[in-house]
Amino acid sequence: MTPGLHVRSVLFDLDGTLVDSLDLILESFRHTMRVHFGKAPSDQMWLRTLGTPLRAQFREVADTDEEVQSLIDTYVEHNHREHERLIRPYEGVSETLLALRARGLRLGVVTSKALRGTELSLAACGLEPDWFEVVVTSDEPVPHKPDPAPLNLALERLGEGPEAAVYVGDSVWDIRAGRAAGMRTAAALWGPFSPIELAAEKPDLMLEEISQLLDILPS
Repeated sequence: MTPGLHVRSVLFDLDGTLVDSLDLILESFRHTMRVHFGKAPSDQMWLRTLGTPLRAQFREVADTDEEVQSLIDTYVEHNHREHERLIRPYEGVSETLLALRARGLRLGVVTSKALRGTELSLAACGLEPDWFEVVVTSDEPVPHKPDPAPLNLALERLGEGPEAAVYVGDSVWDIRAGRAAGMRTAAALWGPFSPIELAAEKPDLMLEEISQLLDILPS
């Protein structure tokens, strides 16, 4: 990706990209495991699948759909209750999003988080819903990242082609999904995934901070 690249739409992952929710996510995971299993395993177990939907993550420790749903219910109740206390905005996100909008770029969110959690996260971090023309969450009846389906759905709703869009995300699943959708990809290095892990996925751009988008995308 070079400065002035002709991009009309910028899609963002949410957790680890637009909002700093790692403490919230890990506390909710630990709470859920203690409630259901009496103790919490290493955080690495959860981090290994971070960025994929809860249903897929809990399939690692539950055998039936009923057990998975029970784990999800416990996790979501804790996560929503503790949102205000544990979630934080990343520096420069609001300013960058507003600047991109001022340039006429179209913005969207594509996340493995459910819609209600997405709404809570945006509100807690001062990100206005009307900044985004499209929001695709795990509630949509399509396969989820690293499958490109949610990104394809976002592009369809925007009426945009993948060649004029970039997906910004902090996880290996984001880069894989973006590439599979035919989009350019930008790795957000301020999230919990290591630069080494992300570089191995060969994203088009490695971002040290979100404001770097302003140097690369059309003005």
